[in-house]
Amino acid sequence: MRGGTSTGIVLWDAHLPQEVSLREELVRHLMGVPQEGTTPRNRQTTGLGRGAPTSNKVFLMKHHQGADADFDSTLAQLAADHARIDWGVNCGNMSAALPLYLLQTGLAEPATPETQLRIWNTNTRKLTDMRMPTPFEMATIPGVPGRFPSVELVLRDPVGARTGSLFPTGNRQDCFDDVPVSCVDVAVPMVIVRATDLGYTARESVASLQADPGLMARLRSIWVQAGLRMGLKTAAGAPMTEAELAQSETVPKICMVGPGDGDSDIHVRYFTPQAPHSSMAVTGGCCLAVAALLGGTVAFETVSQSQRSRTGASSMTAQIGYEPVVVRIGNPAGVLQATVSGYESGSEVTIPWVSYQRSAQVLLQGLAPIYQASDALMLFFESRHAQALSGRH
Repeated sequence: MRGGTSTGIVLWDAHLPQEVSLREELVRHLMGVPQEGTTPRNRQTTGLGRGAPTSNKVFLMKHHQGADADFDSTLAQLAADHARIDWGVNCGNMSAALPLYLLQTGLAEPATPETQLRIWNTNTRKLTDMRMPTPFEMATIPGVPGRFPSVELVLRDPVGARTGSLFPTGNRQDCFDDVPVSCVDVAVPMVIVRATDLGYTARESVASLQADPGLMARLRSIWVQAGLRMGLKTAAGAPMTEAELAQSETVPKICMVGPGDGDSDIHVRYFTPQAPHSSMAVTGGCCLAVAALLGGTVAFETVSQSQRSRTGASSMTAQIGYEPVVVRIGNPAGVLQATVSGYESGSEVTIPWVSYQRSAQVLLQGLAPIYQASDALMLFFESRHAQALSGRH
């Protein structure tokens, strides 16, 4: 499936073994990544992955236990050249595919004029309201040619998705390698850097950024130090080491920002963090949108006064229930719009929700044979097959 500007596969959780090692073996087979170690420049010719981190995502879905949500989603984030799988993050773009998946498979019943689903993400323990017009309405989004079914996603209570805190270091600005940064956790922990402090503009091509090893080395040094100061942890709850942060494909995200123009409030070049993103991740976009409204952050200082005046406030209003603010984020694919509902009172910031619009697409439905499965994985599926034949499954 495609959700927003990401692609990957969506599986029903009950079809997979419960043992984590077998689940990981299975999704590695499906995506064509190494079962162990690293394989430099792996082209994923034996699987469904497409090389970039944005196209190496696997969502597992199941019914939610309880009345506060309808379904659970769990993301496995893979990378082309190594066996490590990150179970600690969500993907806002790929999440847009989930309502369409549930409708296409008959797991959710369409409603008129729109189908509303509440999906609990187990990676971040956050709830997203997903609204999909039914019958489908076609929409165009930056970075995706053509018109496809529209999805609106509302991230509820997105602050502290990984760290439990809006500003995980306790500061609105820190300094690493003599570069001012803001470390913010809204939907995803992110490090925000002013592009000019690194000699850039935040309008460079993705290819030129990828080809600059000096830039990547500087960014890696900054995000490692920031990740340590933010207290980031592995999915198992252990503090991430310097080596783990340096190799991480998912956290913390890092971005370079510059002033916007007539069509945008702020420009960004976003990293996943190991590679520049071809557009802008929506979780990162939600995080940047909130940061751009909070005085004292690098993002806020980058937004021009005239653009801040467009929102009607120099920073987030102290009034509860004020008009939500749309922040327009320029990126290589166009402009991502995130709508922020929140208020600031003294040192307290409350963000009830952040929303964004995406589109979704089914690329293929069917069965994927698994070659060279381990004995344990073979035994699991042979057992399921036997249960199905006996009518017990």
